[in-house]
Amino acid sequence: MLSTDKLKEVCQKKQMNVEQLAEQLVRGGLNKKKAVSAVKNWRKGLYKPTPSKEDIRRLAAALGVEENDLGQWTSSCRYSAGSASKSRLVTQLIVGRRVQDAMDILKFTRKRAAPVVDKVLKSAVADADEQKADVDNLYVSCARVDDAGVRLGTKRWIAKDRGRAHSIRKKACHIHVTVTEV
Repeated sequence: MLSTDKLKEVCQKKQMNVEQLAEQLVRGGLNKKKAVSAVKNWRKGLYKPTPSKEDIRRLAAALGVEENDLGQWTSSCRYSAGSASKSRLVTQLIVGRRVQDAMDILKFTRKRAAPVVDKVLKSAVADADEQKADVDNLYVSCARVDDAGVRLGTKRWIAKDRGRAHSIRKKACHIHVTVTEV
């Protein structure tokens, strides 16, 4: 996936504007207007249209950098058991750290969400390794947890006094981890 921060940084270093980058995408099959619109969206962090591997390859060639210098790798776990607030405590520990340090921290963290976050992190690293990134120079650039509401199949009732019933709702969350190269 294309990293917007890295794209902005490399564009500033190479002093390339949107029109110059769009010219490279025009040769790839997009017309001039759509290419300019796509590059502007990618610089803003909007992935409409979603950049393909060929688009990233052409952008890297235009900027004179490797494809992995513009990339980031994301992995997620949807509807993970546990509340978002408890999982956020674990993800805040690893943001901005090298991958090996983050794995060590997760190994010794005594929270229920730690093994799940560790699996998501390992999945992102495996994706980066598959794309031939340097695994030793990866760091966790973003780790976020979104609320997913009540887990399916966990709406139950507990009996209370005078014939009342109170609901038992178990929460779920979505865990997203992004790694990038230094």
